[in-house]
Amino acid sequence: MASSSGPNPPGEARPRAEQLRGLIQYHSERYYLDEPEISDAEFDALVDELTALEAAFPELATSGSPTQRVGFGAGVSATFAEVRHRLPMMSLDKTTSYEDLLAWGKRMDRYISGRVDYTCELKIDGLAMSLLYEGGRLTRAATRGDGVVGEDVTANVATITAVPARLSGTPPEAVEIRGEIYMAISAFNALNERQAEAGARMFINPRNAAAGSLRQKDPAVTASRELSFWAYQIGDMVGGPPFQRHSQTLDWLRAAGMPVNPDIRLVDSLEEVDAYCKHWEACRHSLDYEIDGAVVKVDDLGQRRELGATSKAPRWAIAYKFPPEERTTLLRSIMVSIGRTGKATPFAILEPVVVGGARVSMATLHNEDQVRAKDVRPGDSVVVRRAGDVIPEVLGPVIARRPEGLAAWAFPSGCPVCGEPLVRLEGESDTFCVNVDCPGQRVQRIAHFASRGAMDIEHLGERTVQQFVEAGLLHDVADIYDLDLGRVRGFEGWGEVSIANLEAAIGASKSRPLANLLAGLSIRHVGSTGSQLLARSFGHLDRILGASAEEMAAVAGVGPVIAASVHGFFALERNRAVVERLRASGLNFQGPGEPGVPQVLAGASVVVTGTLQAWSREGAEDAIKARGGKAPGSVSKRTTAVVAGSDPGAAKLGKASELGIPVLDEDAFGRLLETGCIPGDQAGEGAADRRGDGDVDRPGDAAGA
Repeated sequence: MASSSGPNPPGEARPRAEQLRGLIQYHSERYYLDEPEISDAEFDALVDELTALEAAFPELATSGSPTQRVGFGAGVSATFAEVRHRLPMMSLDKTTSYEDLLAWGKRMDRYISGRVDYTCELKIDGLAMSLLYEGGRLTRAATRGDGVVGEDVTANVATITAVPARLSGTPPEAVEIRGEIYMAISAFNALNERQAEAGARMFINPRNAAAGSLRQKDPAVTASRELSFWAYQIGDMVGGPPFQRHSQTLDWLRAAGMPVNPDIRLVDSLEEVDAYCKHWEACRHSLDYEIDGAVVKVDDLGQRRELGATSKAPRWAIAYKFPPEERTTLLRSIMVSIGRTGKATPFAILEPVVVGGARVSMATLHNEDQVRAKDVRPGDSVVVRRAGDVIPEVLGPVIARRPEGLAAWAFPSGCPVCGEPLVRLEGESDTFCVNVDCPGQRVQRIAHFASRGAMDIEHLGERTVQQFVEAGLLHDVADIYDLDLGRVRGFEGWGEVSIANLEAAIGASKSRPLANLLAGLSIRHVGSTGSQLLARSFGHLDRILGASAEEMAAVAGVGPVIAASVHGFFALERNRAVVERLRASGLNFQGPGEPGVPQVLAGASVVVTGTLQAWSREGAEDAIKARGGKAPGSVSKRTTAVVAGSDPGAAKLGKASELGIPVLDEDAFGRLLETGCIPGDQAGEGAADRRGDGDVDRPGDAAGA
């Protein structure tokens, strides 16, 4: 259902417009029944195409068109009584760019003049709600419905603790408060965990979960689902105080005890509006609730009255939509990949679709239990999500579009690479190929060893490793340092420059920190954090080789699971043999506790972003780790400081500003490495004193060199 690239000839326009009206009506009804068959982005594309057709051929724009009505003509559920809104709950026109914002501003110039202030609000991805308070007491709650008539869900909304039963202060005779019912991401994840444990189908996203929870016949079910609410507008008021500005109404709502989002901002230019929208587009995943854009409103209520509205949308507000992160597409097949520890992971082969700005043709399905809980089957239409840099994920099927008789998918019993049996360990959700000589594991182990998070050997990616393994040049990670470059010269695409670059990268990797080496060995349960803890505590690989599991478990943050895995790994003779070959190749076995490198950043977490002059990104991170610190790739409440070079990441700086985390330039970073102190600290207070709670590695994918 792709949008047309330009106006259709009149002969084609009319039947296409009729088809689009039918599709919009159908999908709008499915949406309000909480059974959507397409994503919001695909629905918007249908509306945009119809709008473009009607603009090109005005004779098609009938009064009955969904583009001319609020809510696109959706009805209300027969489960609940109908409620006629005191004032229509109108739609908003939308924009996706600064240019469109400027065009919106120019359109307003026809109606008003002078200074315009704007309130910028996050566009919560939930359900619009109208709350009526009479004499300060909640007497009615209604969904938006078609914008004119909604559903009476008062009994269910009354169970939501975020919605006050009574207003604080001196209440007006009557006031209608509008806002958004939503489900926090943490509550959504907890709900899906309970669904999976009960063998029930998992919800696809927080918005669908919130909608389904709100429209329950039994209010007790709604009460168990941890719904939340943000108030964002007064719809109508009788007998209340006079207001001149929208921002004043928000202050009144807060004083009345209504939850109002803390990230609403009042600005005085469209440039600031654009900056607000861009900031939250980059930082949307720092929130514990879903947003799909921002809403921009003229703050002056007198100017709003002058601007008025079209038949379906106010002229004084506009929605700035972020790029969609969810789309529907066809699940062609489900396959299984074998990781470096033998972990068998199911993944989806999809009809290619653009999600979150990237073309996606594969997505993870995590494990056997997730496939069963989501009940996705080859041939299904499925919802795919890609949020930021996160690996694309299949959220679930569109049950209404499932072909009749579609068979459920069964996890294979044999390894798809070597054919040996797959084994699911007791008490675990993961399945493994236990054949240590499986070619699939070999390629993944060597590629991981050469990856950026481990030995960082540039020019030795997975495809190259696959090529070298198939040619018999690589059998384990130690073979990298004995690589026959003479044979490589005979491979297509490998000239002298490429070979020289690879040789230099292999040589440079020998001096990587001990923690990188430990992380690269694919020891099960051992990731970056565990590797750093072990390297810092023991100071040399030989001391780790000689340590008991109990001695390793005594290291803060390691624990018995990681300790047993490390001890068992090095107890195997084949792994010891690989270690000795690495030693003979001259790799660094010395830990960060070596003389001359004081551990001034022990416990600190320092994020590096942008380009530094005196350090490469890897060099700066190695310097932090060598002094006992962590160098994660993202900013969180545990971050001690952010080091910003030229062209830093906007999302990281925005998150640092939001959390009040110090941002250091290169000179300040040098002083931090020397002293452990952040410029501006009180005497004696260093970076380690600003550290957050420690964290440990999650048990994960890791087990054989």
